[in-house]
Amino acid sequence: MYVTLVHVQVKPEYLDAFIAATGENHEQSIREPGNRRFDVVQSVEDPTRFVLYEAYASEADANLHKQTAHYLKWRDTVADWMATPRQGVRYEGLFPQ
Repeated sequence: MYVTLVHVQVKPEYLDAFIAATGENHEQSIREPGNRRFDVVQSVEDPTRFVLYEAYASEADANLHKQTAHYLKWRDTVADWMATPRQGVRYEGLFPQ
């Protein structure tokens, strides 16, 4: 499985808007054929910090995600809301298979 953990820190004044926009992206992403998981978690210690856990069946499926209208809308909408540039860290999903 092709997994990316995307680390995001949001400016506090955009917290609610970021959550709303990310929820919309999540709802569309989980409907993509190659999607296996698309979880969004928020830090309890620092509510401006999030991790998006994105799992796709293949690298090709993950690349297709980045071409979808909902992803492009999310990317452009939240760009100025980031306190720091988002960082994607690639992992190989082992379990479940």
